[in-house]
Amino acid sequence: MIDVWFVVLPGTLLLDLAGPAEAFRMANQRLARQGLAPRFRLRYGGVAGTADSSVGLPLVLEPLPATLSGPTWVVLMGQPSEARMLQAPAWFGARRWLAEVVAPRLGERLPGGADEGPTAGLLTICAGALLAADAGLLRPGQRCTTHHEVVDQLRQQAPAAEVVGNRVFVDHGPVASSAGITAGIDLALYLVARECGEAAASAIARNMVVYLRRGTEDPELSPLLTGRNHLHPALHRVQDAVCEQPGAAWSAEAMAAVAHVTPRHLGRLFREHVGSSPRAYVEQVRSALAHEAARSGLALQAASEVGGFSSPRQWRRARTRQAGAPGAEA
Repeated sequence: MIDVWFVVLPGTLLLDLAGPAEAFRMANQRLARQGLAPRFRLRYGGVAGTADSSVGLPLVLEPLPATLSGPTWVVLMGQPSEARMLQAPAWFGARRWLAEVVAPRLGERLPGGADEGPTAGLLTICAGALLAADAGLLRPGQRCTTHHEVVDQLRQQAPAAEVVGNRVFVDHGPVASSAGITAGIDLALYLVARECGEAAASAIARNMVVYLRRGTEDPELSPLLTGRNHLHPALHRVQDAVCEQPGAAWSAEAMAAVAHVTPRHLGRLFREHVGSSPRAYVEQVRSALAHEAARSGLALQAASEVGGFSSPRQWRRARTRQAGAPGAEA
């Protein structure tokens, strides 16, 4: 079994802990139904015996172990910025434990598999990467990521590491790092797939209602969120409607009716606030949905239909327009 130690500090984001822990628990549960031994032993440790989570729920913790006796994953999680300012004793205690106990055992890759020795791997979720950097665990050349709000801070704390922005998670050597909160679930499912098989990870994703699993090369921000960083209510109505019914006949007139403006004015609003035309936005949404459907295993025709395209050919033409390739259709 792999010992999975969640290092809990005061103010730890509860979803950073509960999401991955549930994925690992469900993996053990599925193995038990198959008559197999559990793969993950979940442990919750801290410098003190208790800690309040980000939502105020008190958590009872084990002492952090003085030694690591077998394959171990150490999980560092994020905390709200105001909590990080108030937890210096726990932070320093955890940093000391990481440097003295975990760093010497950090392996060439995340431990797992029947032949692994008693090495340690590191999982960071959200701003947990900052604690890893402070403890010296992000070594020169280490590829890693974190929540987009603290990417620059991580680059300052770990200047020799290769900090990758806008990624859901990164798996490199002994460190697997994720962007934050729900991205921790994606990382856990990825590791479950490696340890227990793709079928197990897919079943757990369905059970957790995480249907569109993401991978190491996926951006942190979904394509469906592109062009949504504005406050214009009419445009949000149109964008919501397009996302809910991507296959509808979204003519300029139909979208303008949703926004309660003229088609010409809608075009001006899209260019000003979204940075594209209404038609380009519709194709962007359709392509994103079709791409996710294809990645989930659907054939091209079925994936195209999920995205609202009539055929793979129509989807290819949309991608050509989006890429701005020579000869693309206007």
